[in-house]
Order: sequence, then structure tokens, then C-alpha cells
Amino acid sequence: MSEKNRKIYLHELKDPVVFLAMGLGSGLSPKAPGTAGTLLAVPLVYFLQQQSLLLYIIVTLFVLVTGSWVCGYAAKQLQVHDHSGIVYDELAGFLITMFMVPAGWPWMLAGFVLFRFFDAAKPWPISWLDRNVGGGFGIMIDDVLAGLISLFLLILAQIYTGQL
Repeated sequence: MSEKNRKIYLHELKDPVVFLAMGLGSGLSPKAPGTAGTLLAVPLVYFLQQQSLLLYIIVTLFVLVTGSWVCGYAAKQLQVHDHSGIVYDELAGFLITMFMVPAGWPWMLAGFVLFRFFDAAKPWPISWLDRNVGGGFGIMIDDVLAGLISLFLLILAQIYTGQL
């Protein structure tokens, strides 16, 4: 990201919704902003895994319900659809990835790697959604599907290892 664009986006961060959509500024990482946004989600997921399942569900649903609006609003303010700095969708995807997965760093690392792989590589049908669904919902849906696929693989791993 050029210095000129960085200044423009730093100015936009004064808007609290854009600041939230850009992962409290983590989306401005010059390298791998999606990874930076997912890293920001790790402490939240770790915290939620120590709480009740109900709280985890409430927070995840809140992020999912508000995500389309938050991401769509930020895209309009930044005047770029699915700007790489918008990482609220990574938060949603990683919350889904880690849903009811055992707490602990091995599982967290496995979930992180799986989610980042599917979010970045965008195999079909994730790539189709990324290309064909617009607006804030379009920004969110590919990460939601990447999270669901990652969760499915983590569940298979739990079954394989006898932890489910």
C-alpha cells in the first residue's frame, strides 16, 4: 500500500465503523492484511472458548448479523469493493472455524492455518461466491464458507483423533 493511500485510509479510520471493519487498524498491514485481521481474532476466540457456549454463539451471531452492513459501509467509504483492509469478514470466518473446537493452541493453530488457506486460496465454491456476490454480503459470504469448510475439517480431525 502506497504512503499516499495509507494516509487516506488512516483518515478514514476516524469513522468508528470503518475502524471496526478494518480490524481496529490491523487491516492496514502492508503484508497479508487478512492474516493480520485473523490474528486479531485469535485472542477473542481464545477468550470465548473459556466462556459459555451461549456467549460464543451470541458473539458469533452478532458478528454475522452486523457483518454485511459493516463491510458494505466500509467499502462505500473507502470507495473500493472488498478492499483488502476490510477484515471484519475474517473475524466472522475465524469465529465459525473455531466453533465448538477444543480449546488449546494445537487446535487454534490448525484452525488458523485451515481458515487462512481456504480464505486465501479460494477453491470452488468459495471463488464463485467471491466473484459473483456483491455488496457487504459478498464481502462476508466467502469468509463464512471458508470458515464452515475449515470447521468441517476440524470436526473430521476430532473424530479421527477420538476427541469427538
